[in-house]
Amino acid sequence: MLFRQRDVFPPPDRATPEGVLAVGGRPEPDLLLAAYSRGVFPWPHEGTPLLWFCPDPRFVLVPTRAHVGRSLRKTLRRGLFEVRADTAFQEVMRACARRKRPGQRGTWITRDMIRGYTALHERGFAHSIETWQDGRLVGGVYGLSLGSVFYGESMFAEVPDASKVAFATLLGNLVHWDFQLVDCQTYTDHLASFGAEEWPRDEFLAALDDALQAPTRMGPWHLELGPAEVEEEIAAAQRRQTSDSG
Repeated sequence: MLFRQRDVFPPPDRATPEGVLAVGGRPEPDLLLAAYSRGVFPWPHEGTPLLWFCPDPRFVLVPTRAHVGRSLRKTLRRGLFEVRADTAFQEVMRACARRKRPGQRGTWITRDMIRGYTALHERGFAHSIETWQDGRLVGGVYGLSLGSVFYGESMFAEVPDASKVAFATLLGNLVHWDFQLVDCQTYTDHLASFGAEEWPRDEFLAALDDALQAPTRMGPWHLELGPAEVEEEIAAAQRRQTSDSG
């Protein structure tokens, strides 16, 4: 898969200990595609030019190894939410930008970031998975898809479990579509509870190169599995893996 400007980024081993690989530029669509194809992502910091990261280790989730906890399984089966894809992309980004995070002033989801990712959404590369309740958007997750990789960017919830249901529904559909990786970028307890793990950067980049050989599933996405169905999809994939390894 060829992305324009792909070679604008230096080799990943030149990143600082904090993971900073490059400085400057703007989150424009072609540059974003080039970055993600190299395992690089933008992370704006107030008062500095745009920073581009390729950290070591990398936080990664293999969809077929995902863990769906007992409480969440019950919520998925209860049908409390309607889950949609790609019907409110910019609204999800703006809701994520408004979300208050401990120890963080402001938001890294700037107007430039919203413009850049919205343009990628319009091209079919960026996607939102949304939870709705009584006709109101109450949670969701957004990110980028290339090959058989989903790069998760951010999520929000206005009611309990709304973002978890969106993410679990996404994972089940990614399993159904044979996705190999979810790039979670850096550690969070929330994503660790789903089974995300820290991988050495070299291991992640090798797996990324392999996953990018698959065709990109362009948008708009239409979910083939609803919340009540995703648990069994993930469980069935794990049973197949166990059988194959045996």
